[in-house]
Amino acid sequence: MLSTITAHPLAGLGWDEDRAAAFHPLAETGLLAGRITRIDRGRCDVLVVDPETGEPTTLRADTRSVTGADTVNNPCTGDWVAVDPAARPVPVVTTVLPRTTAIIRKGAHKRSEGQVLAANIDTVLIAVSLAAEPDLGRVERLLALAWESGAEPLIVLTKSDLVHDGEFVRADVEAVAPGVTVLTVSAETGDGMDALRALATGTCALIGQSGAGKSTLTNALAGTDAMTVQQVRTVDEKGRHTTTTRELLPLPAGGAVIDTPGLRGVGLFGGEGIELAFADIDAIAADCRYDDCSHRTEPACAVRAALADGTLPERRWESFLKLQRENDWIASRTDARLRAERARHHKSRTKAARKAYRV
Repeated sequence: MLSTITAHPLAGLGWDEDRAAAFHPLAETGLLAGRITRIDRGRCDVLVVDPETGEPTTLRADTRSVTGADTVNNPCTGDWVAVDPAARPVPVVTTVLPRTTAIIRKGAHKRSEGQVLAANIDTVLIAVSLAAEPDLGRVERLLALAWESGAEPLIVLTKSDLVHDGEFVRADVEAVAPGVTVLTVSAETGDGMDALRALATGTCALIGQSGAGKSTLTNALAGTDAMTVQQVRTVDEKGRHTTTTRELLPLPAGGAVIDTPGLRGVGLFGGEGIELAFADIDAIAADCRYDDCSHRTEPACAVRAALADGTLPERRWESFLKLQRENDWIASRTDARLRAERARHHKSRTKAARKAYRV
């Protein structure tokens, strides 16, 4: 079984025994297994294996049959899916196979739905441009988002060829990223790219602000010019939205990279990532006298002591509290939405039962 999986044409993109087992019941019906490389306007590109040639090929398929109100479970770039190639007028995605990981942020609106940025990723590459002073609060937010996905975060400080104090900035970023590798690279000169390629195994997803150099990194990793690149504005070093959709590109040595549009807002959709992004605060809090310490007025509070002596910067503590408040709000909104959905479901079932009784 293992040798068969290793020899599979899509093994380099992550096809494995678990996915083969999940797809097995569907294979008997003439469906094809594949991975979504791009999705837009109800259609997607799916990389499948041609049954006749045994070679990878791309199908354009309709996703409407697996798209619903629950946005978190809708198909996304990186998903493994089952496709009916015989459907007309175009092939149709019939099933989304179970995900191992997913980057999910809160939608850009005020409701509590989540938006999936990429699925089945092994490493989240957080691109931070050295051409402007990094926003450490945003780095912390992106780290929480990355940890929440279930994948391994890796911070990539880009455009090192444009600055002379990259190592000082790197030290500042490392201070807010406990346990996370931070690389300084330049896609233009190639500096640091070998180290990045060595760590960017499996499927990687690039996230960050517009102008952080994500598309340039994608091209450098994939060895192509597939992603359009634009220069940032020289006035304020702000980026333009070059990438408008999420796209998966295979890498020459195996694996894949997913480029994503620049993130202006990074709302979290869940809270476990916060604990990992602020693991240093959790370690400090473990020394508080009381297990349920609120870190406000209790005696022998290790957090208050660390704030007083500068061990824990006030800025980082405030960032932690802000993300916790946002997460609490999302949790309350999500619970309310689930309760409303259950109420609607109960109401519809009750009406159906009454109708059946009258008949």
